[in-house]
Amino acid sequence: MKKLILATGIAALMATSAMAETIGVSIARFDDNFLTVMRNGMVEHAASLDGVTLQVEDARDDVARQLDQINNFVASGVDAIIVNIVDTSAADAMTAAADAAGVPLVYVNREPDNVDTLPDNQAFVASNEIESGTLAAFEACNLLRAAGLSGGARGYMLMGQLSNQAAIARSQDVRDILGIAMCEFIELIDEQTANWSRDEAQDLMTNWLSSGEEFHVVFANNDEMAIGAIQAMLAAGVDMDDVVVTGVDATQDALASMAEGNLDVTVFQDAFGQGSGSVDTALALARGEDVDQKVYIPFQLVTPDNMDMFTDAN
Repeated sequence: MKKLILATGIAALMATSAMAETIGVSIARFDDNFLTVMRNGMVEHAASLDGVTLQVEDARDDVARQLDQINNFVASGVDAIIVNIVDTSAADAMTAAADAAGVPLVYVNREPDNVDTLPDNQAFVASNEIESGTLAAFEACNLLRAAGLSGGARGYMLMGQLSNQAAIARSQDVRDILGIAMCEFIELIDEQTANWSRDEAQDLMTNWLSSGEEFHVVFANNDEMAIGAIQAMLAAGVDMDDVVVTGVDATQDALASMAEGNLDVTVFQDAFGQGSGSVDTALALARGEDVDQKVYIPFQLVTPDNMDMFTDAN
């Protein structure tokens, strides 16, 4: 009887061990509100799954550090890797490292430059950036027309890190919208990067304000920069009713700014959904299941009229 119990126990232990799966996760930076929500989506979803463990690392916006993390994940024998990439142009080395070891890899949120040539056991989970800047810029155009400025309006654009595909795409989305017939009355005075940072955006907006140029709209690639620009304008005594400000992400801070009447437009990017979706995709690849190599989670326009729908969403 003791032998039978012992054999049964070993078999159960072996079955449990066989089911255990570890995913290595490298996040571009921990000190980012949106990426924190995305990371929470990964962690909470993994915790709800039997036998799934995450090993989460902060790349601290350092490409070399992130590549080292991926190599370390490979060496430690993880079942899959998830990467929120620091520099989207640095994907080739990361793809090659994982592919050579036969470890599935999922890029999340930031689109790698090699997205169209990924190996079969790699994928990309995010939202389609063609939608983000387009939705925000078109709504700003409508608001400026409604304010009687179709005869001419001027504005600024705050861009994210230019090593990041999302910043490039969102900025081009704005330019494309300003090129269509109904929105070509809007002129960009200047466009500069503030690296997704609230503080850098506040400093940059302060500099623009010091020029004394008349403006009517501020396009920001994300909510953090939109909030920084708003803080600079409020400090300078600008009447926010006279300026349209757009962002992207629909963070809780952004929705609070919208409720105060300062932020006019943002676009909901489902950070939590991207995080949980990347875990599901990584597990599917690790189990040899078929997945779409590009998994898109839709953006949604957020305005004061529907903002209540997105409270606590990010």
